[in-house]
Amino acid sequence: MNPIIALLKENNISDQQINDIFQTLTQNPFAAMATISQLGLPQDKLQLLMGQVMQNPALIKEAVEELGLDFSKVEAAKEQLNTQELNK
Repeated sequence: MNPIIALLKENNISDQQINDIFQTLTQNPFAAMATISQLGLPQDKLQLLMGQVMQNPALIKEAVEELGLDFSKVEAAKEQLNTQELNK
């Protein structure tokens, strides 16, 4: 099991919430991070989760695929964010 999904499940985050988070991630990564921070995870677990994502972004792709979502949407959202950053 993907370590991000495992960490969320260990902290009693429901399958539906996990699916919703990654669905949001495929549409708006910033909104997904805000959602994750509002789950009520203990600070140490939240830092661990964010650290895993920062150190190994491939975990997001693995989690999205494990949940059966479309990773190309994550790539499109990331590209859109990069374009917005360049236009600032």
